[in-house]
Amino acid sequence: MLEKYKSDQSPQINRIYTKNISFESPKAPQIFQEPWNPQVTLNLGTSSNHLIEKMYEVILRVTVITNLAKSIVFLCEVEQAGIFSIEETEENKIAHSLGSRCPDLLFPYARECIANLIWHSTFPPLHLEPVNFDALFIRYLQKSKQTEHTPDT
Repeated sequence: MLEKYKSDQSPQINRIYTKNISFESPKAPQIFQEPWNPQVTLNLGTSSNHLIEKMYEVILRVTVITNLAKSIVFLCEVEQAGIFSIEETEENKIAHSLGSRCPDLLFPYARECIANLIWHSTFPPLHLEPVNFDALFIRYLQKSKQTEHTPDT
């Protein structure tokens, strides 16, 4: 399914920047006394804006929520953004670049930012695994097609 979306051209990075950072630890400092056995939830989201001809802003939103029992230890959100030049002319290949290739380029920056925020807050390190943005893009396409073909009730 992904083959019709893939391209030999990679998006060209013009600029990578952090658009927004948020870190909250509502139970500090009491939470530091608790035994450390957290549950971590990772949420990802992407959006894009067409800037000018063949140039796009892509925003990768990474949210990490860490809980101990039912208490939030910390909530960390980073919006890592970039400006990319995409030379493709086919709409489906542009969509693949915006929905998969660009977020894949942005993720290491967001992951490093999150790791630093957590470290500076003196919590144990959290290492986010690499993300397969191609698989997420395929899942998004499949879900979109199911929604298109679902009759209104």
